[in-house]
Amino acid sequence: MNMHTVVNQEQWVAQRKQLLVREKELMRQQDQLASARRALPWVRVDKQYVFDTPQGKRSLSDLFEGRSQLVVQHFMFAPGQERGCAHCSYMADHTDGALAHLAQRDVSLVVVSRAPLASLERMRKEMGWQFKWVSSGESDFNYDFHVSFAPEDMAGGEVYYNYAGQGFPHEDAPGVSVFYKDDAGVVYHTYSTFGRGVEVMMHTYRFLDLTPLGRHEEGLPYTMAWVRHHDRYAQPAASCCGSAHA
Repeated sequence: MNMHTVVNQEQWVAQRKQLLVREKELMRQQDQLASARRALPWVRVDKQYVFDTPQGKRSLSDLFEGRSQLVVQHFMFAPGQERGCAHCSYMADHTDGALAHLAQRDVSLVVVSRAPLASLERMRKEMGWQFKWVSSGESDFNYDFHVSFAPEDMAGGEVYYNYAGQGFPHEDAPGVSVFYKDDAGVVYHTYSTFGRGVEVMMHTYRFLDLTPLGRHEEGLPYTMAWVRHHDRYAQPAASCCGSAHA
C-alpha cells in the first residue's frame, strides 16, 4: 500500500462529511431501485418441477415451507463433480445467519444445484451449513432459469446468461431467483439476478469495501481468484467460476 494522505481530525471530518452526502444519495437511489424491482411484473410458473430433498421428492411450491416468498440460490454444482463452486460456496457462507430473520419477513430460502442429493448433503455437512440444499437434477429447473446450459449450446460457443447471449466457460452459472406464492397456491417468478448481481449474497464484500485496501483484487487473473472454500484457504486455488461474476 502506498503512503496515504494524512490530515488532522478536523480536516478528516470535513472530507468525511463530503463523502457522507454521496453515501446518502446512493442509499436513496438503492431504495428507489428496490421499489422499481418490486414493481416489476410477474410470470406465472405453470411448469411442474420436482426436487430431490432430504424429505423426499418436493415441488417448487413445497419449497416455500408455508411462506409466501422464496429466494433460490442457484449454486454451481454439476453431477460428477467432487464439490460445488468455491464462489457459490462463498455466497452460501453468508446464508445461515439470515434464515431466522428472513422467516420473520415471510421469506424462505433454499439452495438448488443439479448434483445428486447425496453429494449436496455431503458437502453441506463438510462445510457446516444448516440451510436446505436440494437437487434439481431430475428437472429442467436450472435450464429454464438460465443457470445451466445444454451441451449443444456450449458447443455453439454462446449461451443465454444474464439476459444476453455470451460465451461462458462452464455448464452451470451462478444466480439468485425470487418467487411468490399466492393464497390459491399459484407460484410466480418475480425476479432473477446474475453476474455481479449475486454479490447481494456476498456480505464479506461489504466489509472489504470499507477497508483501506478494499477488495484488493487488482492484478489477479480474475476477480474472486482469491476465494476458496472456507475450509481450504491453506490450499492452492482450484479452477472454479472464473470470470462468471464479472
